[in-house]
Amino acid sequence: MFYAHSTSEGNKSDWQTLASHLIAVGELAGERAARFGAGPWGEAAGLLHDIGKYTAPFQRRLEGSPERVDHSTAGAHIAIETFPQVGYLLAYLIAGHHAGLANGRDMGERTPLKNRLEADLPPLDPVWQQEIALPRNLLPPAHFQQRRDRAFFQYAFLTRMLFSCLVDADFVDTEAFYAVHEKGVPYARGGGPSLDLLRDALNQRLATFTADSDVNRLRSEILSHVRSQAELSPGRFTLTVPTGGGKTLASLAFALDHAIAHGMDRVIYVIPFTSIVEQNAAVFRDALGKHGETAVLEHHSAFDAGNPRDHHSIDKLRRDSENWDAPIVVTTAVQFFESLFAAKTSRCRKLHNIARSVVILDEAQTMPLPLLRPSVAALDELALNYRTSVVLCTATQPALAETDDPERSFVGGLRDLRELAPEPDRLYRDFKRVTVRHIGPLDDTALRDELLVTDQVLCIVNNRRHARALFESIAIADRSGAYHLTTSMCAVHRRRVLAEIRQVLQAGEPCRVISTSLIEAGVDVDFPRVLRAEAGLDSIAQAAGRCNREGRRSASDSEVAIFATANDDWAPPPELKMFAQATIEVLRHHGDDPLSLAAIEAYFRLLYWQQGPQELDKHGLLKLVEDGRIEGLPFDTLEQKFRMIENNQRAVIIPFDDKARDALRKLAYAEGVGGIARELQPYTVQVPQQGFAALERVGAIVAVESAKFGEQFMMLVNEDLYDGRLGLNWSEPTFMRAESLIL
Repeated sequence: MFYAHSTSEGNKSDWQTLASHLIAVGELAGERAARFGAGPWGEAAGLLHDIGKYTAPFQRRLEGSPERVDHSTAGAHIAIETFPQVGYLLAYLIAGHHAGLANGRDMGERTPLKNRLEADLPPLDPVWQQEIALPRNLLPPAHFQQRRDRAFFQYAFLTRMLFSCLVDADFVDTEAFYAVHEKGVPYARGGGPSLDLLRDALNQRLATFTADSDVNRLRSEILSHVRSQAELSPGRFTLTVPTGGGKTLASLAFALDHAIAHGMDRVIYVIPFTSIVEQNAAVFRDALGKHGETAVLEHHSAFDAGNPRDHHSIDKLRRDSENWDAPIVVTTAVQFFESLFAAKTSRCRKLHNIARSVVILDEAQTMPLPLLRPSVAALDELALNYRTSVVLCTATQPALAETDDPERSFVGGLRDLRELAPEPDRLYRDFKRVTVRHIGPLDDTALRDELLVTDQVLCIVNNRRHARALFESIAIADRSGAYHLTTSMCAVHRRRVLAEIRQVLQAGEPCRVISTSLIEAGVDVDFPRVLRAEAGLDSIAQAAGRCNREGRRSASDSEVAIFATANDDWAPPPELKMFAQATIEVLRHHGDDPLSLAAIEAYFRLLYWQQGPQELDKHGLLKLVEDGRIEGLPFDTLEQKFRMIENNQRAVIIPFDDKARDALRKLAYAEGVGGIARELQPYTVQVPQQGFAALERVGAIVAVESAKFGEQFMMLVNEDLYDGRLGLNWSEPTFMRAESLIL
């Protein structure tokens, strides 16, 4: 008898037999792959993944032998021998089902598949052929459409999707075996309310809204029109709705209607920033009433299932985040796109559940330019071959359509885009609430004077240092009415300041806010005047959404003033300068209405033209895949190079209030930290590596429970460095003062 998994029972009476594990994983992987028409491929991968356990060395290892045994590569060999046309694709995922997907030929962090296939392996016991019956033939899924310009990208994508099916099936079956052994029943997974129930709950909530104003009547019209198109065939869509047009709930209603109409499984919201993930998840939970808590899975960095220090925190929320087995998933663009190019088992495990889903890409224009072409290729592939509908949802629609007009086509982009909103040009005119003009260069003195002559004004600048300096200059003159918002403040602190700002604005009292661009990310505030440092036109449009937001004033009385920073200290970094230059060029031709849809389209086309094809795929990832062909697919390299954020920052936990301090105390007796990490997430400030090292050098931060968690939880202990109005200060003069105090 051959076994897959052992227990503490020496007589092997309750060990899992190898045949039962392989057959179960084959069935589970086949079911998952069937969702995109590749069921037999998933079944074959599941049946072969642990074939290498049919060896004497591996069985000795289960009995306690310390010898290391490669049990994955044997199945890769058999896949290549059995399925000559497609077996090499299966070989990648079978060989990598523990270590992750490797490059085909080139060296990466993992041993290349070619080297794995050349290694000596222990002989298989021929009994495997009696116990395991492989599918006779594997054909490409009948509905798959090929693009000649990226055929090998499609093969790599299919391999990664099948890899997701295999590793999830393997995890689930192994987890179920040990759960039954340990507690008699398997862990609860998935489930939750049906999409029909969620739509009923949303309808009840929407029925409470009244069209009692011009804005609300427009929102009602948009909602009705968008929902009327749910029967359209799945594919690629745009939803172009001005800020304040109610696109969040309209897109949710469309997604539920569309998913139900076409037998799809879930709705996935992809949002650019973690702060808005939390905000939108809260909106959805509220809109779905009693079903909200169980239906909405919020997945960002605090829920990263790949955290090796979190073995014991296995509650249902965490299990669902591992494979996105929930009706509604709200996640970040970083989590979504990096997973689509990942090679690790933990990051890829969820991918098969993106198939047959409605994916709403909120603020679609925020996809980073250096990775734009591979990102768009991935979205297109999901819609083309994985029964997924993709909705680009924004007020400033990026020009990503591939058309037959070479002057207006984004080559390699999204074909057959269909607009869901009613007459976007008319909507823009109907929702127009501001006047936008460029007021030229301002030094800090002139900028301060501009702020002080207006009782209620928002000023958005391009970096934290400028925001701090400007705030300090106006706070001296008007301390009661001055506010500061940057990511130097933890999220809880920012939320409290925003709540106070809203109260002050509502009361009509003086309110002068200095902020970085974080306030543009869906923050609900309403100022009569907004000053915006030169930036991309999409950022300026977002800033304009904080001006006359409720439409209580005329557009002529609600100004968005763009200015250039005259102080060299605050010059924008090169990447921001490029966006600003594109904006200046567009203003020359669309100065009378710089936020019109024509101006926005001209801005994105100019921006993409300035970049050129190579800069929109900075690392040449698409060419790398095509050049590698089947036997040289660069999975490992793709994972290393596809980074939406080059993260050289470290999180510092701020013990801002009693809730934060209580969560930190829990770490002393916690075995797992999934829930605690989530509690602490809103109390963190991301600090550049240099600043983090300086804080550590002067003893301003320490690791909490380092014996258990290493440096996972770094807490600020010198609370003098956290200002109640400015947040955390890690500037060099502060370190020098702190060092002198310590010495």
